[in-house]
Amino acid sequence: MAVQRTLSIIKPDAVGKNVIGDIIRRFEENGLSVIATRMEHISAAQAGRFYAVHAERPFYKDLCTYMSSGPVMPMVLEGKNAVNLNRELMGATNPKEAEPGTIRADHAESIESNAVHGSDSLENAAIEIAFFFGDLDLHSH
Repeated sequence: MAVQRTLSIIKPDAVGKNVIGDIIRRFEENGLSVIATRMEHISAAQAGRFYAVHAERPFYKDLCTYMSSGPVMPMVLEGKNAVNLNRELMGATNPKEAEPGTIRADHAESIESNAVHGSDSLENAAIEIAFFFGDLDLHSH
Protein backbone atom coordinates (compact mmCIF):
# COMPACT_ATOMS: atom_id res chain seq x y z
CA MET A 1 0.00 0.00 0.00
CA ALA A 2 1.36 3.41 -0.98
CA VAL A 3 2.30 6.12 1.46
CA GLN A 4 -0.30 8.90 1.44
CA ARG A 5 -0.78 12.31 2.97
CA THR A 6 -3.98 13.61 4.53
CA LEU A 7 -5.11 16.66 6.44
CA SER A 8 -6.34 16.49 10.01
CA ILE A 9 -7.58 19.44 12.03
CA ILE A 10 -7.93 19.35 15.77
CA LYS A 11 -11.02 21.51 16.20
CA PRO A 12 -11.70 24.27 18.78
CA ASP A 13 -13.51 21.99 21.25
CA ALA A 14 -10.63 19.50 21.42
CA VAL A 15 -8.00 22.26 21.60
CA GLY A 16 -9.99 23.84 24.44
CA LYS A 17 -10.15 20.53 26.31
CA ASN A 18 -6.36 20.19 26.02
CA VAL A 19 -6.43 16.76 24.34
CA ILE A 20 -4.03 17.60 21.49
CA GLY A 21 -1.35 15.26 22.82
CA ASP A 22 -3.73 12.31 23.11
CA ILE A 23 -4.99 12.82 19.55
CA ILE A 24 -1.48 13.04 18.09
CA ARG A 25 -0.42 9.99 20.14
CA ARG A 26 -3.22 7.98 18.55
CA PHE A 27 -2.07 8.97 15.06
CA GLU A 28 1.55 8.10 15.79
CA GLU A 29 0.79 4.81 17.54
CA ASN A 30 -1.15 3.71 14.46
CA GLY A 31 1.61 4.40 11.94
CA LEU A 32 0.89 7.99 10.92
CA SER A 33 3.60 10.64 11.11
CA VAL A 34 2.88 14.34 11.66
CA ILE A 35 4.89 16.05 8.91
CA ALA A 36 3.50 19.58 9.34
CA THR A 37 1.45 21.32 12.02
CA ARG A 38 0.73 24.64 13.63
CA MET A 39 -1.87 26.21 15.84
CA GLU A 40 -3.88 29.10 14.47
CA HIS A 41 -7.13 30.95 14.93
CA ILE A 42 -8.88 31.02 11.57
CA SER A 43 -11.48 33.63 10.68
CA ALA A 44 -15.06 32.83 9.72
CA ALA A 45 -14.16 33.88 6.17
CA GLN A 46 -11.25 31.41 6.08
CA ALA A 47 -13.49 28.67 7.47
CA GLY A 48 -16.03 29.56 4.78
CA ARG A 49 -13.43 29.12 2.04
CA PHE A 50 -12.20 25.85 3.55
CA TYR A 51 -15.72 24.40 3.85
CA ALA A 52 -17.02 25.96 0.59
CA VAL A 53 -18.08 22.49 -0.61
CA HIS A 54 -20.78 22.64 2.09
CA ALA A 55 -21.95 26.20 1.29
CA GLU A 56 -25.47 25.09 0.34
CA ARG A 57 -25.92 22.84 3.36
CA PRO A 58 -28.00 24.04 6.33
CA PHE A 59 -25.13 23.61 8.81
CA TYR A 60 -22.59 25.66 6.81
CA LYS A 61 -22.91 28.98 8.67
CA ASP A 62 -22.82 27.31 12.10
CA LEU A 63 -19.80 25.24 11.02
CA CYS A 64 -17.92 28.38 9.95
CA THR A 65 -18.80 30.14 13.21
CA TYR A 66 -17.70 27.12 15.24
CA MET A 67 -14.40 26.65 13.38
CA SER A 68 -13.53 30.30 13.98
CA SER A 69 -14.57 30.23 17.67
CA GLY A 70 -11.11 29.32 18.97
CA PRO A 71 -7.72 28.00 17.96
CA VAL A 72 -7.47 24.98 15.68
CA MET A 73 -4.48 22.79 14.92
CA PRO A 74 -4.24 21.74 11.28
CA MET A 75 -1.68 19.05 10.53
CA VAL A 76 -0.53 16.87 7.68
CA LEU A 77 -0.38 13.16 8.43
CA GLU A 78 1.69 10.78 6.34
CA GLY A 79 1.64 7.00 6.26
CA LYS A 80 0.32 3.91 4.53
CA ASN A 81 -3.36 4.34 3.65
CA ALA A 82 -3.33 7.64 5.59
CA VAL A 83 -6.72 8.92 4.40
CA ASN A 84 -8.70 5.84 5.42
CA LEU A 85 -6.63 5.17 8.54
CA ASN A 86 -7.21 8.71 9.79
CA ARG A 87 -10.94 8.40 9.18
CA GLU A 88 -11.03 5.08 11.08
CA LEU A 89 -9.16 6.62 14.02
CA MET A 90 -11.54 9.62 14.06
CA GLY A 91 -14.73 7.58 14.12
CA ALA A 92 -18.17 8.53 12.85
CA THR A 93 -19.01 12.23 12.44
CA ASN A 94 -21.67 11.87 15.12
CA PRO A 95 -19.79 10.84 18.27
CA LYS A 96 -22.87 8.93 19.50
CA GLU A 97 -22.39 6.62 16.50
CA ALA A 98 -18.58 6.43 16.75
CA GLU A 99 -16.96 3.14 17.71
CA PRO A 100 -15.60 3.00 21.27
CA GLY A 101 -11.94 3.99 21.39
CA THR A 102 -12.11 6.36 18.43
CA ILE A 103 -11.14 10.01 18.81
CA ARG A 104 -14.70 11.24 18.45
CA ALA A 105 -16.14 8.64 20.81
CA ASP A 106 -13.63 9.68 23.46
CA HIS A 107 -13.32 13.45 22.93
CA ALA A 108 -16.25 14.85 20.91
CA GLU A 109 -19.22 16.61 22.49
CA SER A 110 -21.71 16.50 19.63
CA ILE A 111 -22.07 16.21 15.87
CA GLU A 112 -21.29 19.94 15.71
CA SER A 113 -18.35 19.88 18.15
CA ASN A 114 -16.77 16.65 17.00
CA ALA A 115 -13.10 17.18 17.91
CA VAL A 116 -11.39 16.54 14.57
CA HIS A 117 -11.63 16.97 10.81
CA GLY A 118 -10.09 14.57 8.31
CA SER A 119 -9.88 14.61 4.53
CA ASP A 120 -12.34 12.20 2.91
CA SER A 121 -10.30 11.36 -0.22
CA LEU A 122 -6.81 11.69 -1.66
CA GLU A 123 -8.05 14.40 -4.00
CA ASN A 124 -9.57 16.44 -1.18
CA ALA A 125 -6.51 15.80 1.00
CA ALA A 126 -4.29 17.50 -1.61
CA ILE A 127 -6.65 20.50 -1.80
CA GLU A 128 -7.02 20.77 1.98
CA ILE A 129 -3.30 20.40 2.66
CA ALA A 130 -2.57 23.21 0.18
CA PHE A 131 -5.14 25.42 1.96
CA PHE A 132 -3.02 25.42 5.15
CA PHE A 133 0.51 24.43 4.08
CA GLY A 134 3.01 25.01 1.29
CA ASP A 135 5.45 22.41 0.02
CA LEU A 136 8.24 23.89 2.14
CA ASP A 137 6.18 23.28 5.29
CA LEU A 138 6.05 19.51 4.78
CA HIS A 139 8.83 17.45 6.37
CA SER A 140 8.69 13.69 5.84
CA HIS A 141 10.74 11.68 8.29
